Amino acid sequence: MDTLVIIVEGLVVLVCISLGVRMGGMAIGLWGGVGVLILSTVFGLTPGSVPTSAILIILAVVTAAGAMQIAGGIDWLVTIADKTIRKRPQQITTIAPLTTYAFTVGAGTGNVYYSLLPVIEEVSYENDIRPERPLGISPVASQLGITSTPVGSAMAAMVGLMAPLGFEIQHILSIVIPSTLVGIIVTALVQKKRGKELEDDEEYQKRLAAGEIEAPHAEIVETTDLPPTARISAFIFLIGVVSIVFFGFFEDLRPPKVGFRDVDPMSMTLLIQIIMFTVGVIILVVTKADVGKIKNSQVFQSGMVAIVALFGVAWMANTFIEANQDVIVDALSGLVDKSVLFIALGLFLMAALTTSQTSTTLTIIPIGIALGIAPQFLVAMWPAVIGIYLLPANGGQIATVQFDRSGTTRIGKYVFNHSFLVPMLIAGSVTVAVGMVVATLLYGGS
Repeated sequence: MDTLVIIVEGLVVLVCISLGVRMGGMAIGLWGGVGVLILSTVFGLTPGSVPTSAILIILAVVTAAGAMQIAGGIDWLVTIADKTIRKRPQQITTIAPLTTYAFTVGAGTGNVYYSLLPVIEEVSYENDIRPERPLGISPVASQLGITSTPVGSAMAAMVGLMAPLGFEIQHILSIVIPSTLVGIIVTALVQKKRGKELEDDEEYQKRLAAGEIEAPHAEIVETTDLPPTARISAFIFLIGVVSIVFFGFFEDLRPPKVGFRDVDPMSMTLLIQIIMFTVGVIILVVTKADVGKIKNSQVFQSGMVAIVALFGVAWMANTFIEANQDVIVDALSGLVDKSVLFIALGLFLMAALTTSQTSTTLTIIPIGIALGIAPQFLVAMWPAVIGIYLLPANGGQIATVQFDRSGTTRIGKYVFNHSFLVPMLIAGSVTVAVGMVVATLLYGGS
């Protein structure tokens, strides 16, 4: 009977997530609140913990990023990426994903990809390169960047979970950055040979002959059109990102240092919030940007959606997991004894269900911790949250398909056979495999 009740509780969680995903945006968080209501009133569960640290980090980061955006900083970053991609057009299948990854890591948001999308499509098409090749991997690389940026919402969640284990942001980055880079490069090499050349693609040639395809005309932001504050705001924000990484690696140099008092270094969860708020103030003071516009910036609004989604889903998931932790751990321990990679599979499938890397992190990683899996291996498996691309329901996927006028980037009639599936599976698998090796070499274990 107890098992049946737990199964029903689990179905409540999945149904609420499904309904939230179907409605889109912050609705997934609102449905999470409904799930907490049902679990607490119908099943008598105590409402679980709320990921306060992660929420506060996201709030601080998107506020600073919003200040950078209204000062023109994100547009300036896009122009740099534009020049990088156009410099070597024949290498676009490798350069495009590495560029989207690098700028996602630097800006802390995958929204940068949308601005680079027309550049990637135009450069590949103009140079007679099948657009599906760079376009299939670039959004995947951008989402891998979300697990590698010091100022992303998913990283905020992971830092909050790993810190009590003595595994802080510098340890996380030392595993995820090399593993994701290797994963992207290997996938790019595979993508270079994927699909027919445009001259041999019957569907493309048919559309071309019918006059359905026009020459791409991407709207590229020119540096001369940007305000003079654009470059300086981007530099200030990136200095903040570098500072977070620096203090993560050099714990003894972290504040506070009050006189000659011997005090413990500040935790990174607090320091990230402080640095980002400070960055926001410096950007506003130096650039004289209108603080009232921050709340209307795309980055800030996306961040608010992420906060609500994170709040609701994590709260609901924690309510279910904390109440049934012993049963869940016992059920999974046998599988994990055979291979810890079952946690990676759990991350992948939950990400596919929630389409949220942050919510998945806060749902599955605590289970891995309860199972006693070493933190370095949990971090190594963490990029499996790229499973958000299993179904072609992500905004980045849909936008890419719609923008590729050659029609080579597509969603197949069986839904799962879309242009992002192969690069997602290769990049995810290689990243996790390399991450496990790096984790073992750096921190031991087996």
